[in-house]
Amino acid sequence: MSRSLDIFRYWGDDRLDRWDSRVLLRTTRIGVDTVPYACIVCGTVDAPAVEVLVENHRHRAAVEQVVRSMFVTAPESLQLLSQTDATVARLAQRYRGVRPVLQADLFTALIRSISAQQVNLKWAVTTRQRLAEAFGRRHTVGAYEVYSLHADDLAPLDPAALRALQFTTRKAEYIVALARAVAGRLLDLEALRLCSDAEVIARLTALRGIGRWTAEWFLARALGRPCVAAGDLGVRKAIAAVYLHGRLPSESEVRELTAHWGPAAGVVQQLILHALRDAM
Repeated sequence: MSRSLDIFRYWGDDRLDRWDSRVLLRTTRIGVDTVPYACIVCGTVDAPAVEVLVENHRHRAAVEQVVRSMFVTAPESLQLLSQTDATVARLAQRYRGVRPVLQADLFTALIRSISAQQVNLKWAVTTRQRLAEAFGRRHTVGAYEVYSLHADDLAPLDPAALRALQFTTRKAEYIVALARAVAGRLLDLEALRLCSDAEVIARLTALRGIGRWTAEWFLARALGRPCVAAGDLGVRKAIAAVYLHGRLPSESEVRELTAHWGPAAGVVQQLILHALRDAM
């Protein structure tokens, strides 16, 4: 479990998902409330467990449900795939317990993807941290603090306010446009949970600044679908390392090489990315 959460500190602390190797701090939406919570990891790889801390106990049951659904597992499909793909079997054994961690807040998930477009991930974290501290809402859980982002807060902004945080002009425009679409009810993010993959991609790519790979990351990391972000450079590099002896594949090649992953695609994608980071 701890290794799965390292994704939230490997590139830095964006104040939105905070992990210090022992405590995870996040927020979730429950009705009209934004609820901060802390997860203290206290289990093992074979028996993962967390202690959940919530300030308002009336939200505890709902937060515990969010935490229980935080990780994508696909145990049966991963086991079956490991029987026919030696590379997957090796990675599953080497990185036992490493799983994708879902981003439960759909609006923040899209901002996360936009911020990461065509920049190194450390810089993406830096700009998100600035965005959170400048225009996010600050929450506390005991001695801990964490931030949340809201469409209603970002929609009124001039993109120049985000340019001042060193977002590019286009990214600033994309984030404000997304916030306005969500705040103005032109895009119902929660309704996407009930849509097919193709419908989700079509609705998201209709927005300026959201391309297919951003939509595919949303499917995988926010909705927990077994989707491969085949156009993402990191995924292509990871495929190159584990399947092609370093030769960088095209997007179409990635789709061909990963088609057999099936229902385990989300988990395997996380495993190969973890292996890529290990090799850096």
